[in-house]
Amino acid sequence: MVVPLAGRAVAAVVGGLLVIASARSMIATIIVPRPASSWLTRSVDWLVDRAFQLATAPVKNFKRRDRVLAGQAPAVLLVQLIAWLGIFFIGFSLLLWPFLHTGITTAFTTAGPALWFIGNSDVSGAGERTIQDIASFTGLVTITLQIAYLPTLYSAFNRRETDIALLNARAGVPSWGPELLARTHYALGSGSSTVDTLPDLYAQWERFAADITESHTTYLPLVRFRSPRALSSWVTALLSVLDSAALYLALSPEQAPSVPARLCLRSGFDCLSEIARAMRLKVNEAPDPDAGISLNYAEFEDAVARMQEVAFRIERETKEAWPDFVGWRVNYEQAAYAIAYAVDAVPALWSGPRRRPHPPIAPIRPATGRMPKDKKKHLIG
Repeated sequence: MVVPLAGRAVAAVVGGLLVIASARSMIATIIVPRPASSWLTRSVDWLVDRAFQLATAPVKNFKRRDRVLAGQAPAVLLVQLIAWLGIFFIGFSLLLWPFLHTGITTAFTTAGPALWFIGNSDVSGAGERTIQDIASFTGLVTITLQIAYLPTLYSAFNRRETDIALLNARAGVPSWGPELLARTHYALGSGSSTVDTLPDLYAQWERFAADITESHTTYLPLVRFRSPRALSSWVTALLSVLDSAALYLALSPEQAPSVPARLCLRSGFDCLSEIARAMRLKVNEAPDPDAGISLNYAEFEDAVARMQEVAFRIERETKEAWPDFVGWRVNYEQAAYAIAYAVDAVPALWSGPRRRPHPPIAPIRPATGRMPKDKKKHLIG
């Protein structure tokens, strides 16, 4: 059966729309330096995410699940490239169809070599040759841009992971805000508190949050790139720093570095909110302090007890500090929990629920060092 020219013309219009849609998606994802997404990239992310959810559903051990999920971000990039090229292939085939006097199969076998093998000398006619040349150029540009895209992603990834690795010694693995304050004060058992280094730390993580906001909303697959260590995550790391700043301001307002801590919290609020919106997660853009937080008072008391173990200077009673801590945490808790759930981050303390229920993992602390002859302790976590 020969399809009438009018039918083939309609198919060509559909093909042109498919080419435009794929080109817009590719340009928005790879070239445009601002948060942008399309139905295509969202569909790819949803499809790959569901596939990995099914693959990890029977896996109970988190470290084993993390090893499987480490392939999710690369899979998104690969499927994204295949989707762009596949839609270009269908689109250009439909565009070629009206110029050919044979069936749709010939259109596909003509468009295919154009995308995959940079042209086909068998075609004749200005229309066919023009469409094929455009298809050849499009395939070449798509693959080249994807290759050039990878160094940008991995540069941002390495920059992120360097800061997280530096934080691990302070905040534990997995990171936890009260642990950060306790270890910083304890200073590896040196007998001299190093809380005076916290202003610099908060300034560093204010910049970290700004960097993450820019890179992870512009190149959204970065959100799903997992840390090299199973118990590390950019989400829980940032959450631990924000919690430490909120705790410090609530418990010791006179001693706390007010301006650096507040700036870090503000940058962190914005970072988590922007990324949650880019991921299209349902979070309240203007949280109500009266709504409270998911963290309960008993967990807050446990955190204060951890700080008291190392004689951290606390200026206020726990009950007095709790409302202030809630007032700070309500700004970022919902967004942080939503992101951690979506990427199945390590279930650190104070980091919310996960897709598969798992007990929160407390920071791993090194054993107490041996006692030397001078009766002083060696390094301790």
